[in-house]
Amino acid sequence: MREVAFIKQNKEKWLEFEQIISNKKKKSPDDIANLHIKIMNDLVYAQTYYPKSKVTQYLNKLAKSSFDKVYHSKRRDKNAILYFFFDKVPLLSYQYRKFIYLSFIIFFAFFLIGLLSTFNDDTFARQILGNSYVNNTLENIESGDAMAVYKSGSNWGSFIGIYDNNQRVGLNMFLSGLFLGIGTGFYVVYNAIMVAVFQAFFYQNNSLFDSLKGIWIHGTFEIFAMIIEAAAGYIIGASILFPGALKRFESFKTGMKAAFYIFISTIPFTLVAAFLEGYITRYSNTMPTILCFLIIGLSLISIGYYYLILPFQVANKYNLR
Repeated sequence: MREVAFIKQNKEKWLEFEQIISNKKKKSPDDIANLHIKIMNDLVYAQTYYPKSKVTQYLNKLAKSSFDKVYHSKRRDKNAILYFFFDKVPLLSYQYRKFIYLSFIIFFAFFLIGLLSTFNDDTFARQILGNSYVNNTLENIESGDAMAVYKSGSNWGSFIGIYDNNQRVGLNMFLSGLFLGIGTGFYVVYNAIMVAVFQAFFYQNNSLFDSLKGIWIHGTFEIFAMIIEAAAGYIIGASILFPGALKRFESFKTGMKAAFYIFISTIPFTLVAAFLEGYITRYSNTMPTILCFLIIGLSLISIGYYYLILPFQVANKYNLR
């Protein structure tokens, strides 16, 4: 279809939505959602056949406005905090789900590299973890308490220190997206390899089971949140590198805002991870094994559901799939 015919055929629909956005025309939430879907379809068509046209830029802006309108038309009287965590963030996670998947792929690819490197180089663990840490851990393993490192300091002091450290790492991953996502990638590579070396080291010293039931009590939330924080960094980088039909600064503002919201959503998980590490992990060797793995399982299910399943359910509720 020629561009002129495409515009003529759909012009009334676009103008109608402009009136809805400016509150000059009222529509039910379901009608707004259906109109949003039609506009998204028009945008995809325009991006395919008229990628450099002004109509594509126009539809891109209209699609963003229609997406925001869907939010507000569905929001109604819901508590602002509940709306943020159970509507807005899941919708953003759905919209940017490819970056979350990419973050998982990169993390586990380098996790595998870390495992292979440790198993093939006897000095690799010391290069990554440091001689002091390795020597102390070997002493703990020999004394029969592989997780003794988590027992130092008070519960409260450990909780505060751990949260501060983990939140700094997450913030660095997020903000490093400003360096075209390369900085985020660096942090992911380093942390993925370090986690892999950590686990491989315990395996080599016949303490894998003790490390699994101890480390992952807090590590499930900690590592999963780290991967999501990295995804937020990639979103920023992509918004700069691939603006599409938007002006680069407009694309950056949109990407930065979405990434910031997703980053904020990880803070409760990071907080709980610090609490678990400060108060629970230190007792992993005396706790019933079933309780350790119950905590790990519930942690994995809850955070996995929030970022990987709930986004699709909320997208269905908003008629965005």
